[in-house]
Amino acid sequence: MRLTKQAIEALTLPPGKKDAFFWDDTLKGFGVKLNAGGARQYVAQYRTQDGRSRRITLGRVDTLSLDEARRKARTDLAKAQTGSDPQAEKAEARRQAGITLGSVTATYLAKAKERLKPRSYQEVERHLMKAWAPLAGMPLNGIKRADVAAQLNTIAENGPVNANRARSALSGLYSWAIGDGRAESNPVTGTNKQADEKPRDRFLSCEEVQAVWKACRNDDHGVMVKLLLLTAQRRNEVGNMDEAELDLDGAVWMLPGDRAKNGRKHEVPLSPLAVQLLRDKPRLAGRSLVFGQGVGGFSGWSNSKERLDKRIAAAGATLAPWTVHDLRRTATTLMAEHVGVQPHILSAITNHTPEGMKKVYNLATYRVEKRDALNRWADFLANLTR
Repeated sequence: MRLTKQAIEALTLPPGKKDAFFWDDTLKGFGVKLNAGGARQYVAQYRTQDGRSRRITLGRVDTLSLDEARRKARTDLAKAQTGSDPQAEKAEARRQAGITLGSVTATYLAKAKERLKPRSYQEVERHLMKAWAPLAGMPLNGIKRADVAAQLNTIAENGPVNANRARSALSGLYSWAIGDGRAESNPVTGTNKQADEKPRDRFLSCEEVQAVWKACRNDDHGVMVKLLLLTAQRRNEVGNMDEAELDLDGAVWMLPGDRAKNGRKHEVPLSPLAVQLLRDKPRLAGRSLVFGQGVGGFSGWSNSKERLDKRIAAAGATLAPWTVHDLRRTATTLMAEHVGVQPHILSAITNHTPEGMKKVYNLATYRVEKRDALNRWADFLANLTR
């Protein structure tokens, strides 16, 4: 029979049948399934390349027009003739729809937590869970470049640099997903960065260092700021310092590889001034971390920095905008300018590998030179801040 709207409406089940199929004479493989309750569905039937019979549902007669159903059937049947399997493709599409950005994010973060340092992990987690939350329910492979670009514009309203970080976090997730066979492409590729980030070159002058030092109190933050200047190490490395890392009698701080940014164990000689600051620092009973309280190391950097700036201003000093991380750059710059420390010794002090130098080397290299440099630098600071 030729399926028409009138013919479909007139279909009836043969006696004793719960359902029946009625096939179109003009398009082989296209038909209507009629159920006992009267429901009618358009279907397409074909054979795969290995001879197996397949049948797919195209839609309900009361929601899909006959012309549209015929077009869909013609498309699927044509695919079958060229070796494709429309039923398998639709099953895969349903499976892919269930693989959302949110579900993959959970798996990715579990993997990332094993390889990233705690602070890096926290940043990646924050960006993926918050910045990209509006896309979390979308299929991983259904997210387009336009979706990513639109959300980046929204994120940038809270700061273009923050948008850049969120962009990087999502791109990292997709790169992993591609390698793991979960994603076919990275929709972040080709999107614009929201800001051109330039490396900071801010360092404090001797007068500014003097103002900062004198405004420091003998609390956790004040001691850490002074240690940042004395040792030229990173903020989180000082803020999460553990008693087990310190040998105050030997005047050495041994930073373990799992806490160093580059993953390399790092020996930091402590000047007499640094040792005295650490000896005088009160400790909380039962706590191995030198700074902070509760869970983890020191966490009040922002508020403490604001209070420090207010004390500096109250003392009559004027400083251009600066960050705590600038102290590391300040220490190395002023060590070179005023103490005469050579670049390769500064690299050893800051746990950097100079270009061309092997990544695996004697950890004791420049031990004497580092201690001499940091002792002379501490003497310079002491005279500067009297």
